[in-house]
Amino acid sequence: MKKTYFILTLLSIFLSHKTSAQTEAELVSQEIFKSDIESHIYFLASDELKGRETGTPEIDIAASYIANTLRRYKVKPVGDNGTYYQNIPFENVSPIKSVELSIGNFKSDDLIPVNHINLNFKGNFVLVASDTDVSNMDFKNKVVIVNSTSKDIRRVSRSGRALRSAMQNSGATAVIELVKSDTKTWNSFENRSKRSRLNYPSSGEGITHLWLNDSEGAITQQFSSGGLNGSLEASGSVKKIVYSKNVVGMVEGSDPELKHEFIIYSAHYDHVGIGTPNAQNDSIYNGARDNAVGTVTVLSAAKSIAKRPTKRSALFILFTAEEKGLLGSKWYVENPVLPLEQMVFCFNSDNGGYNDTSLATIVGLNRTTEGDLIKKAVSEFGLTATDDPTGSLFNRSDNVMFAQKGIPAPTFSLGFTAFDQEIGKYYHQAADNPDTLDYNYLEQFFRAYVLSCRYISDNDNTPFWTEGDTYYDAGKQLYNK
Repeated sequence: MKKTYFILTLLSIFLSHKTSAQTEAELVSQEIFKSDIESHIYFLASDELKGRETGTPEIDIAASYIANTLRRYKVKPVGDNGTYYQNIPFENVSPIKSVELSIGNFKSDDLIPVNHINLNFKGNFVLVASDTDVSNMDFKNKVVIVNSTSKDIRRVSRSGRALRSAMQNSGATAVIELVKSDTKTWNSFENRSKRSRLNYPSSGEGITHLWLNDSEGAITQQFSSGGLNGSLEASGSVKKIVYSKNVVGMVEGSDPELKHEFIIYSAHYDHVGIGTPNAQNDSIYNGARDNAVGTVTVLSAAKSIAKRPTKRSALFILFTAEEKGLLGSKWYVENPVLPLEQMVFCFNSDNGGYNDTSLATIVGLNRTTEGDLIKKAVSEFGLTATDDPTGSLFNRSDNVMFAQKGIPAPTFSLGFTAFDQEIGKYYHQAADNPDTLDYNYLEQFFRAYVLSCRYISDNDNTPFWTEGDTYYDAGKQLYNK
């Protein structure tokens, strides 16, 4: 009996030593599996969830699934009233149904609504150049037509909110931007305009904002000098209050000192819902890449960290309404469940697609002190970490809301070298289905993210911005550096 006990004791010590000698990469490989990844993504991006559009019953099902997954992993709820949910009120604005414009000899009903505000206007229209300083101009009771020097519809779309605000401040009743677009691009933007928009209830209505395709210059020919009288009718938009949820949970850190610092692991779980049918008559935009992948990436980190807590504490946030203008993350940073100054890093995960399965693209890779740790973690799973090849994506996902507050916040994305045809085939398209994903690649990608999370959280040095970064001073202010 004593001999048996002795042998069992030695075996226990041996196994314990073997476990402790395993590398972090080996342990992560034993926690994150392709089968789990597939299971989560196939549910979140299923037809039954109808594209997870914010404000629909289906996105609430997704939120419940995420919350129950966190519960199963034993992640602590830190939302409203001891739940996993941070409830957010939104004003849902349905799209304008019809538009009719008449100025002089020009008439058209082919305009794209940018801001869905009903209008029945008869009066004066004025034409201005896009580079006109309107700060001291009075456009009261007028509709302003903006003739852009660069009419490319994609460029115009990026500056729309600033233009609308300037025109509203100048008293304009509405603004019409003249754009130049080929038929395919115009139809794509027109399809987007048919989706409901969300605002915060207290955000104000703004003014009616429309695009007009003026490729032939037909409308500008109506204006010889001064203004012209005409009419503009935009109708059919309806408003109602809806609620949606951020999903939040935490795991306390294992280090007595470092546990007072938190690493945020975040992704948005909403998508764009139901849209125009494609050639296969599929109208459900499932959002497997964007962003079921990101959601499950964060859930994978939650599984690993809940099982083996890191030195720093972990806060997991799954955002609603990213596709509506980063509204879920914007709400969160203004209503945090824990003080922002305790959040020393936000590791976001968002995706448009991939075209290179040898890469993990980290938007903002070298903008924080953690770049080398991320590169190391990614390489341990046979991938190469690379930065955003476009140089323009950092401010287009939920991470930017944290960056603006001073929190270092890169975004971990699937590998891509350019926004090419392969990306465009799936990005915000009905083709973005779970069965089109490479799950062998995703297993590497997910493991690389989780290992990166663990390296960052266990690093004795607190993360920060690279000196000289756009958000460096905001970080110094937040952390009193």
